[in-house]
Amino acid sequence: MTESRAAFAHASEAELAGLFDSHRIAWSYEPRRFPIRFDGRGRACEFFTPDFYLPEYDLYVELTVARPLRNTRKNRKLRLLRAHHPHVKIKLLTRRDAERVFAGRAQGRAA
Repeated sequence: MTESRAAFAHASEAELAGLFDSHRIAWSYEPRRFPIRFDGRGRACEFFTPDFYLPEYDLYVELTVARPLRNTRKNRKLRLLRAHHPHVKIKLLTRRDAERVFAGRAQGRAA
């Protein structure tokens, strides 16, 4: 289920969605939020919403184009997600990963 008309939080997310579309990879944008921190009564008080879900791969993808020094918060959320939801498969694509992917895509278009 490709959601080409999704309202993305960042232009890089729209580009990644376009890449998924060009490779006919089904995706959903921010389809689920996971509780990652709980209060003293066991109620969820912090959540994490991965950017994409790829149903064919049963994989969530989180894209961050922030500078590496700013990724501390994102990495913390991923650690908490993995601790509370060990069955969930998630991949973090960093700024460097995104640059490589998009550079490859630009080369493919130029060929």
